[in-house]
Amino acid sequence: QVQLVESGGGLVQAGGSLRLSCAASGIAFSISAFGWYRQAPGKQRDLVAYENSGGVTNYEDSVKGRFTISRHSAKRMVYLQMNSLKPEDTAVYFCYAKTGWRQIEFWGQGTQVTVSS
Repeated sequence: QVQLVESGGGLVQAGGSLRLSCAASGIAFSISAFGWYRQAPGKQRDLVAYENSGGVTNYEDSVKGRFTISRHSAKRMVYLQMNSLKPEDTAVYFCYAKTGWRQIEFWGQGTQVTVSS
């Protein structure tokens, strides 16, 4: 059974930093792509950062230069380092994985990030 469990969310002032963590279990970690999405109240869930199984990353334009996605294969962890946070970054952040030849998708439960001005 695949599980993605996020942690690290919280309340931070504008300009601050947070690191989100996603613990992945039951998944072929090395051949999986991982990403972070976010969903603000009343809005759709949008991609923030993505890393494919080859380590190639891409980012939503508003977070480029501020957010960094990374993974630690031995720990089976995926991270999102968020710096220079802005109030508009406030959202629930979801860990996402896509794996296998059928490219099955999995989601975590989400972690709240609130940035105060």
